[in-house]
Amino acid sequence: MESLVGSPTYEAYSRGSGAYETSYTNPYGNHTVVDTVPEDMLPLIDAHWYQFPPLNPLWYNLVCFFNMTTAFISITGNLTVIYIFMTTKGLRTPSNYYVVSLAVSDFTMMFCMCPPLVVNSYYQTWVFGPTNCWIYAAIGSLTGCVSISNMCLITSDRYNVIVKGLGGTPLTTSRALINIVIVWVFGAFWTFVPFFGWGRYVPEGNMTACGTDYFSHDMNNLSYVHVFTLYTYIFPLFYIVFAYSHIVKAVSDHEKQMKEQAKKMGVKSLRSDKEAMKKSNDCKLAKVALMTVSLWFMAWTPYFIINFAGFWHPSIVTPLFSIWGSVFAKANTIYNPIVYAISHPKYKTALYQKMPFLQCQGGQDDDDSKSGASTNTSAEEKA
Repeated sequence: MESLVGSPTYEAYSRGSGAYETSYTNPYGNHTVVDTVPEDMLPLIDAHWYQFPPLNPLWYNLVCFFNMTTAFISITGNLTVIYIFMTTKGLRTPSNYYVVSLAVSDFTMMFCMCPPLVVNSYYQTWVFGPTNCWIYAAIGSLTGCVSISNMCLITSDRYNVIVKGLGGTPLTTSRALINIVIVWVFGAFWTFVPFFGWGRYVPEGNMTACGTDYFSHDMNNLSYVHVFTLYTYIFPLFYIVFAYSHIVKAVSDHEKQMKEQAKKMGVKSLRSDKEAMKKSNDCKLAKVALMTVSLWFMAWTPYFIINFAGFWHPSIVTPLFSIWGSVFAKANTIYNPIVYAISHPKYKTALYQKMPFLQCQGGQDDDDSKSGASTNTSAEEKA
């Protein structure tokens, strides 16, 4: 590999045949994106990257700025979610523990991964050595696995409440905590097996981050990436699509039944009924979960595309192309606190109580809301 460094014309390595072929001339002469990589990192660099010229420094600056901004919003937002949910008694429900687990995963990703990425963007290469490269990639793998698994737990809970209804088994705190432990153990398994020889972590194309090796075609690495993707992306995707198709059908059928019942009773709506209101709230929470899951897949699908393009269409994977996986994945960590802050009524109430400086509503509206809530409470007490 070292013989390739500084050579304007070289032969790109074909992973399929295990032989060198296809001559390539670097228009930038001796300069490649690998030039600034420290010597101890060279054994981890795939031959594919030696054909690309250095990235424009502007890209490193943009990535640095983006990650600093994202980290500030994500760390602040997810810490707020954890604080509000864990200090508000009314929010400490079994299903909300899944939300807290998701926030912990998002917080861990940005708190641990952003600082080294910012430093590397400044130096325009990975400067922390091979061991820290593996640790960095492992943290990204762990938090990514845990995020999608938590999404599956949230989906499963909504499916149980809305589709199964009274026929479903209520989620208990102990069951929720056990599920969360299983999720983290599951993520840890896929994260640490590369340290024991199944798969491996290597620098990505811009040389400032590390991830799974999606170029090597040896059976060991090939099997890991494909099985890893199957269990952490494909299966969850099919499950969530299945679950939400039934949730949407159940919501639609419920709304239709309510309209028909209201028509028979000669009223416009049955929303004053307690059970109907509870069902309506469950439906709103399902929409929140669906939005969050959709955002998660929007964030992680670029990595899925990059990984499989590296195996089957490596010619399209450039250093700039490889950046987008990291950008979209890290942007995902700011979606969840925003979605829950905007869409969860009890969360907003608790947030405004504990952090009133965040409230943008006028005092009159608050008074009216409190008055309305007081009236409803009084009516219920009389009833």
